[in-house]
Amino acid sequence: MTSPIRLEPADEWNERLLRNVHPPDWVNPTPQGRYNLVVIGAGTGGLITALIASSLGAKVALVERHLMGGDCLNVGCVPSKALIRGAQILHEAREARRLGMPVSETDLGDFGAVMRRMREIRARISDEDSAERYSKEFGVDVFLGDARFVGEGQVEVAGQILETGKSVIATGARAIAPPIEGLAEAGYLDNETVFDLTERPRRLAVIGAGPIGCELAQAFRRLGSEVHLLERMDQILTREDPDAAAIVQDVFDREGIEMIFECNIDRVERRDDERVIQLTCPALGSRELVVDQILVGAGRAPNVEGLGLESVGVEFDVRSGVKVDDSLRTTNPRIWAVGDVCMQWKFTHAADAAAKIVVQNALFAVGPFGRRKLSDLLMPWCTYTEPEIAHVGMYAHDARKKGLAIDTYRVPIADANRAVTDGQEEGLVKVHVKKGSDEIVGATIVAAHAGDLVTQFTMAIRHGIGLGAFTDIIYPYPTQGEAIKRAAGAYTRSRLTPTIKRLFERWLSWQR
Repeated sequence: MTSPIRLEPADEWNERLLRNVHPPDWVNPTPQGRYNLVVIGAGTGGLITALIASSLGAKVALVERHLMGGDCLNVGCVPSKALIRGAQILHEAREARRLGMPVSETDLGDFGAVMRRMREIRARISDEDSAERYSKEFGVDVFLGDARFVGEGQVEVAGQILETGKSVIATGARAIAPPIEGLAEAGYLDNETVFDLTERPRRLAVIGAGPIGCELAQAFRRLGSEVHLLERMDQILTREDPDAAAIVQDVFDREGIEMIFECNIDRVERRDDERVIQLTCPALGSRELVVDQILVGAGRAPNVEGLGLESVGVEFDVRSGVKVDDSLRTTNPRIWAVGDVCMQWKFTHAADAAAKIVVQNALFAVGPFGRRKLSDLLMPWCTYTEPEIAHVGMYAHDARKKGLAIDTYRVPIADANRAVTDGQEEGLVKVHVKKGSDEIVGATIVAAHAGDLVTQFTMAIRHGIGLGAFTDIIYPYPTQGEAIKRAAGAYTRSRLTPTIKRLFERWLSWQR
C-alpha cells in the first residue's frame, strides 16, 4: 500500500482523478524476474517510454511516487488550457457588443464553475494515464512509491528490489520560488497549487512574465481578477520574437493587466489576509503593492534528489538536471533520461518525441548503429495567450549568431479576411528563409490558433519544402491560414526583379 494522497477540493472529479493516477488501494505487483527497462517517473516522458517499450515486447516496470500523468495532466497543460478556455468564453461574451449583441461587460462569471469544469476535464483525460490502464491494457508493471538506485541494475521501490538491464530517469521538474525575503512566510501560489483555487482572488500579483506567467495572468484578468504582472526584464516573453511579444503586450495593456517591468521585489509580508509586496523599478521608484494572492510563474528545478544517482555514477546538477549526451544516455551507459529532468525543451510534446529516441537507443541500437539523436528533432512550441504565439526553427538573432544571411517576410494576420470577420486582427506571420532562396529556416505566427497553424512550417522545414511551394496550395476561403499563403506570395513577388518584369512586359506586348 502507498501513502495516501489528498487532492483539494475533495469533489467527485478529484476523486476520479485520484482513482486513476494514484489509486488509494493500489497494491504493487511482485517482481517476476529481470526487466528490460525500469522507468522512474510516470509523466509524459515516462508514460510514452513505458508504453512504446512494452508494446514492442519489452518487460517494463513503471514507478511513480506521486500522480501518474505528471505535470501535464495534473498541474500543467490540461488544467491550464481548460482554465484559459473558460476565460476566453467569458471574454468573448463581454466583447459580444462589438458583434451587435448587447451583453453586460461587468459580468464576472462563476469562477467556481470554471474550476469545476477544469477538474472534470482533467479527471476525464486522466483515464488515458491511469495505473489500471497501463497495467491491464499495456502489460506494464506499475509501482507506486519512491524509487532509488541501490546498485548496478537495481532499483528499490517500497521495500522491493527491481532487477533491470536498462533504466530511464523521467522524474520531471517542480516549481520553485525565487529567493524573495518573506515570500514563503506570506504564502504564494504556483502552477502546482493555483488549480486548487475555488474562489477568484480579487487582486493577484504574478511574478514572472514568461509563458506560464503570461498565460495565467491573462486568464485571471479575464475571469475578473485585478492582475499585476511583475517582470525583471523590460518586456514580456523575452525569449520570443520581439514583434510577436509586443503584440501580446499591447493586448495585455488593453485588457487592463498592469505590467511592471525592470522590477526588483525587495520583500513580501503578510498583513491579515493580504500580501504586501515591496518593490522597486525605474518607472515607479519604490512602491507598495497590496494583493490577495501571489502567483509565482517563474522558476523550475529538476527532480534529482533521493534517487541514489551517485551510487550508480549518474552525474547531475541541481539546476540543470541529469547530464545526458545527444542520445539521452547518462554518464552510466545503462541508464537514460528523458523530459524535464534533463532537457532544455520543457514541453510535453518534446518529452513525447524524446521518449521514442530513448526506447530506440536503450533497447534496439547496437553501438552507433540505429542510434538516434535529440539534436535531430525540430521542435515547435506555442504560448497559449490570446493571441497565441507559435514558433519553429530559428529566430532572426539565431541566424545572425550563426552567420547565416536571411530574408524575412512578414504579413499581418489581418491580411487574411477570416481574421477580420472573427475580430481577431492582432497578429502576424513572419517567415525567415536563406537569403536568395526559399529554404525556410524559421517561422513565427501570432494568431488566435497559431499553435495549429505552425505545424505547416514544421513539416515544410523537416521535409525541405520551400516557401514558394505554399503559393501552389489552395486554402479554403476564408481561413486564417491564408496569411501563410500571403507570406509565400510576398516571397514570390520578391523574385520579380525589374529585369524579369521588363521581359514579361515585352512578351505580353507581343501577345496583343
